[in-house]
Amino acid sequence: MRNSKDTICAIATGSGVGAISIIRVSGKAALGNVSLCFSKDLLSKHSHTIHFGTFRSPSGELIDEVLISVFHEGKSFTGEESAEISCHGSPYIQQQILDTLLHSGCRLATPGEFTMRAFMNGKMDLSQAEAVADLIAAQTKNAHDIALNQMRGSFSSELKALREKLIHFASLIELELDFAEEDVEFADRTQLKILVDEVLRYLHRLEASFALGNAIKNGVPVAIVGAPNTGKSSLLNQLIGEERAIVSNIAGTTRDVIEETLNIEGMLFRFIDTAGIREGAEEIEAMGIERSREKIKQAKIVLCLSDGSDAESITSVAQWVRELRDIHPDKIVLQLCNKSDISQKTTESCDKDALWLSARTGEGVDQLRTILTHTIAGDFSLADETIVTNARHVDALRRTISSLEKAQADLDMQITADFIAMDIRQAMFDLGTITGDISTEDLLGNIFAKFCIGK
Repeated sequence: MRNSKDTICAIATGSGVGAISIIRVSGKAALGNVSLCFSKDLLSKHSHTIHFGTFRSPSGELIDEVLISVFHEGKSFTGEESAEISCHGSPYIQQQILDTLLHSGCRLATPGEFTMRAFMNGKMDLSQAEAVADLIAAQTKNAHDIALNQMRGSFSSELKALREKLIHFASLIELELDFAEEDVEFADRTQLKILVDEVLRYLHRLEASFALGNAIKNGVPVAIVGAPNTGKSSLLNQLIGEERAIVSNIAGTTRDVIEETLNIEGMLFRFIDTAGIREGAEEIEAMGIERSREKIKQAKIVLCLSDGSDAESITSVAQWVRELRDIHPDKIVLQLCNKSDISQKTTESCDKDALWLSARTGEGVDQLRTILTHTIAGDFSLADETIVTNARHVDALRRTISSLEKAQADLDMQITADFIAMDIRQAMFDLGTITGDISTEDLLGNIFAKFCIGK
């Protein structure tokens, strides 16, 4: 565990040249150490005030004119006495200020140490602390909204309410064990079974939301595949609204994968235009085809493009869609019949969920965007439901579910109280690891090591 008594400092803004840079300082000696380098004594200043002055090196050399924000103990992000130095964004100035702070008695913060101190000082729980990193990394509105709600404690509050209910019944069962010889029953088994059923339904819903949450957080890989000249590159260009991929009538134009990201209704999709898959391709094209097959394995959604003006193409792609669904049941595989502007639309040979569109005119492309978002969102409401985005959280939820399902089976079979108590205790433990009510040094170190320095 990092020494929490040290006064730490770090550059909190991104690397490179900018108009302004912010350097954070936190710890018991934060204001005293900064005052040694600043033209004003900050120890006498009120919390949440900003002060203008000069910042000098240990030798007295002027480094910069700065603004310093003052935060007293208990009133800062970390819960400690803190200061934030706003200086000009020159990398040289940033480094000189940082070196001066180190000379005054501070040490460099490690990744995530400011947020870890906020957790250790009770300013936020563990799931809220993790949401800080998610908020920084958010690339879409949905990712931002989910991270912000979690950081403000909505997820934590729901889990704590569930845990409190389990604690109530667990304490009654533990009491029964203390009076085992009297054969008394303090915990109403019917009410306990109703509670366990209710909690399990909620936890299963949270677990199921992870597929959506992971897609929102990390983006959805979508592979556009098909034979040469079916319009894959044209479709990519139509989706992103620019000529990103080269389009020609020559078969095999795309010899490597081309990737582009697109934000559709707050969800990030990573579209991958792959080389046309065909037999007898020459060496370089064959390498592209092999990469296409790899991208199919990595994709969450596979869009199989057929030439709508060619009946044989429609039939063969429909068969290919069925085969891919059998081989990859975890993937969403859709048939797209391109060239609807020059074709007679028919559903006889198509897959039942096939979509007709024109990559040249854009007909049907908006409908494709809608299908993509609805396919990922399913029946979840982003506005009204908690969506799980963290792999650690869903792992803990699955362990909790496993323990409660054992308790559920014990109740059905009228197993003795000690076994029921053991399963409920384990469920409470696993739920507690999400919010940090139960935590270890290894767990905390692993979580906060993934943060950026300065946060």
